[in-house]
Amino acid sequence: MSSSTLILATYTIFHATQIEYHGAQRIAELPQLRPGKSKSVASSRGLVMKTDARTLLLASAATLVLFILTSPCYAASCEDLLNLKLPNVTIKSAQQVAAGDFAGPDKVKQADLPAFCRVIASVKPAPDSDIGVEIWMPIGPWKGVFHGNGNGGFAGALSAGYPGMEEGLRRGYASAVTDTGTAPATVLDGDPLIGHPQKWEDWGKLSTHVMTVTGKAIAKAFYGQDATRSYFTGCSTGGQQGLIEAQYYPDDYDGILVGAPVIDRTWGHALAVWDLQSANLQPGRQLSSAKLALLHSAVLSACAAKGNGLATDPFLSDPEACKFDPAMLACKDANSDACLTPGEVQTAKAFYSGPVSSAGRPLYYGWLPGSEAPGPSGWTFLETPYKGEAPFDGLFKWVFGAGWNWRDFNFERDMPKVNAVLAPSVNGVTSGDVGRFRARGGKLVIFQGWADTLVAPEQTLHFYNGLGKEFGGLAKVQDFARLFMAPGVMHCGGGAGPNVFNAANGGLRKPPTGTPGDDLFTAITQWVESGIAPAQIIATKYVDDAPAKGIAMQRPLCAYPQKAWYKGAGDTNKADSFVCAIAPPHR
Repeated sequence: MSSSTLILATYTIFHATQIEYHGAQRIAELPQLRPGKSKSVASSRGLVMKTDARTLLLASAATLVLFILTSPCYAASCEDLLNLKLPNVTIKSAQQVAAGDFAGPDKVKQADLPAFCRVIASVKPAPDSDIGVEIWMPIGPWKGVFHGNGNGGFAGALSAGYPGMEEGLRRGYASAVTDTGTAPATVLDGDPLIGHPQKWEDWGKLSTHVMTVTGKAIAKAFYGQDATRSYFTGCSTGGQQGLIEAQYYPDDYDGILVGAPVIDRTWGHALAVWDLQSANLQPGRQLSSAKLALLHSAVLSACAAKGNGLATDPFLSDPEACKFDPAMLACKDANSDACLTPGEVQTAKAFYSGPVSSAGRPLYYGWLPGSEAPGPSGWTFLETPYKGEAPFDGLFKWVFGAGWNWRDFNFERDMPKVNAVLAPSVNGVTSGDVGRFRARGGKLVIFQGWADTLVAPEQTLHFYNGLGKEFGGLAKVQDFARLFMAPGVMHCGGGAGPNVFNAANGGLRKPPTGTPGDDLFTAITQWVESGIAPAQIIATKYVDDAPAKGIAMQRPLCAYPQKAWYKGAGDTNKADSFVCAIAPPHR
């Protein structure tokens, strides 16, 4: 029996007994992560285990462990995996895909993908649980690496993980994804999960661990050996998945790379309702694309040179240094695209502030200056109803029922009830502990776009600074966890700033070299395998975001709390004209 198999077996049993999962019931309301609140609230939790669910899951986990420990051989072919027997697991398909023959939902074949074994499975570890898992395993040499991938929004589909899986497969990794057990929900629509509390928990805490244990077992059955290293990559919901793994299942992965992680899930969704209310409860409150462009241009003029920024940058390098009042754009005479009406000014202020109480006390975070640019994934998206509702608002129907109306939602009155019902299932990051992940040598890299309009950037900063308080300062935190703030970058990518620095994001825009110097995915593997921590990453902005047109700009992303400062001489589009430091070098 290999040591890695023994570890996996031991921790599978251990985690099956954890009361935070199956059938746990809240007694004391979980404090929420927001301005002025401490992240470390694990000691305040009061939970009671439901014995039947606990027994069922412990038995299931023990059976899976028994299979893993006694499985003597590997599959002769990919198709043989159809006969693989794992407890609570149904292998739905197993087929070999020829090199260059795979096409995702876009029907475009990926010519550079090697041949691989594609397995799709369904895992049902508890009543009303049905967690989809897909794993791709290279037919040629396997590097011995298992690579887990995150999903997005309410998930519900496996294909969201394909871009990251493609990159993992190119590296010779066995790469997997889960639909988080939420099908037929979709990224924006969680309505199908009304009345399914087990699926809330699968989405919020369990499914990524199930994918990991199941995926590793399938890979072992195929190759006849355990994975020697494991990495996880994901963004948004995928970021939350990665943090949950680090906090609750510290032995699943050696390195975890996450972007824009959802930390306080319930308040993050409440922010979308706040934005829609702010722009739509009263007529004339929405900002047109022309008005958003006006606002964004004014912000850049006022603040691009603030902090470590340059006046010539088309983005803000330090949004927190920007103190901008949209009232300065108020119309003096007739309404036009060159000014903001009083209602539009109020909408902009509400977007910047985020939810506040009736007395004006901050309840959560808002969006930062520099995030206002019009477009389908910016403030335009936040202002516009999705199917007549707020995007992502299905979560509130889980609490209040299908007839819930976003227009009537009162944040002070209703959020305590939302958290009482959902926080134990979906807000695990606010109360989790990365101590065991740190103790076993795990490495964590987080990135966050300053111009994000789906995950509040200051929430990510609050989380990371909270680790500093927990572990005796950021210098000690950097021994195992690093944060990279990305100027001008929107949610998980895109935006006016240098936005290419992570090959695991997938797609056609990849870092120019793919080395640890410009690719976070490669950097975290180097940190785990060679002990070289990333101090900076060169981020790239392609001309028109098209690599074939060449590089428009490169700039270093610095390990927080350092920032990229201009040296005072040299091409501002070249990374070597900047230095990572706490303070500007020329002062």
